[in-house]
Amino acid sequence: MVDPATEPLLVLVSRIAVAFGIGALIGLERERSESGGLFAGSRTFPLFGLFGALVQAFFPTLLPIALIALAVPLTVAYGGKIVTEGDIGLTTLTTALLTVVLGALVTHSHRGMVIAIIVGGVVTVLLSAKHTIHGFADRIDESERRASVKFILVVLVVLPLLPDRDLEVLFGLNPRFVWLMVVFVTGLSFVAYVLSRTVGAERGIALTGVLGGFVSSTATTVSMAERTADTPSLYRICAFSTVIASVVMFPRAAVEIAVVNPALLSHVAIPLGAMTVSGALAAAVVYWRSAPESAIETDIENPFRLRPALFFGAVFAVVLLVSELAHTRVGASGVYAMAFLSGLADIDAISITLSRLAAEGAISQQVATTGIVIGAIANTLVKAGLAWLLGTRRLALLVTAILGVVSVVGLVFVLVPF
Repeated sequence: MVDPATEPLLVLVSRIAVAFGIGALIGLERERSESGGLFAGSRTFPLFGLFGALVQAFFPTLLPIALIALAVPLTVAYGGKIVTEGDIGLTTLTTALLTVVLGALVTHSHRGMVIAIIVGGVVTVLLSAKHTIHGFADRIDESERRASVKFILVVLVVLPLLPDRDLEVLFGLNPRFVWLMVVFVTGLSFVAYVLSRTVGAERGIALTGVLGGFVSSTATTVSMAERTADTPSLYRICAFSTVIASVVMFPRAAVEIAVVNPALLSHVAIPLGAMTVSGALAAAVVYWRSAPESAIETDIENPFRLRPALFFGAVFAVVLLVSELAHTRVGASGVYAMAFLSGLADIDAISITLSRLAAEGAISQQVATTGIVIGAIANTLVKAGLAWLLGTRRLALLVTAILGVVSVVGLVFVLVPF
């Protein structure tokens, strides 16, 4: 780390200006929301940022003492705020201390400055989304809240305890990697779930399909099929939502691949991208020819639930073991067979598994790409089957035709060299 006090004057001044800007951004939000009140606002928060930046730049060893020294008058001011305004919220007080730390990060190092800018932006968004966050929390019932707390506690407790190495007793599996992938996949679903609950019942049909697909494309398909069974005239709208939810699986798989094996993404992006585009275009035609309602609901549960997470972890572990064994014993055809069977239940497990095996050199990138596309096609066919089983004949025919085209496009792009 370069000592900030010995850096060129212009560099140091620019960093101090960044610290001031982060404080000003947060201060403006606090004053706009009137949450700071008499305690702190658009003038005080920039000073907090400057305080942290200057102490870190010239007296870094005194930063802990400076924080404690600042905490004393802040506590007194906070007490006065409680007396005068009757507000006992700790958000502004905590934000003030965090702003000092962010200012110190800016002059600590270049990496610290980048982190401070990112965290400052996140803090501002979090503070400004107060009503949205509280509204989301109010819409979650008690059972969902308990399920989320259980899942988060298990994650926090279990993940650090799991060994980060291949264990012979588990046939060479890395327990921490398996659980980390469970948390990652569930986290993706939860982000979409939060968005769906935040937008609420007035969300449009397109957003219903997209968010429903990211949370659970299967749940969205079942919901839409059952809707047409009750109201057959909605088959076009429900087909649109089903197709959108199905093709959203492909970008979701691409995100997972990018995290596990970025080198594979360029190979998979073309077939998955072609499948996404062809499905989206066909769905757009269906939407254009229909008379959509302003909103439509899907029955999607909170993905932060322990039992489904454990089930996915078990499926992922089995798929990882069997895929590697199939490739060793049978070759690429064994991987493809496993990809198809796994894809019938879940595309996430096979996408992450084959990405991992390709990263380790156990299989080639071409085999991994073909296997992932086969798994995606298998999962797509399941959606068509659910439409036939639970929905009307018109819905099933329309969904099957579109997803059939999507599947053919995927096969063409992996089997035919371009």
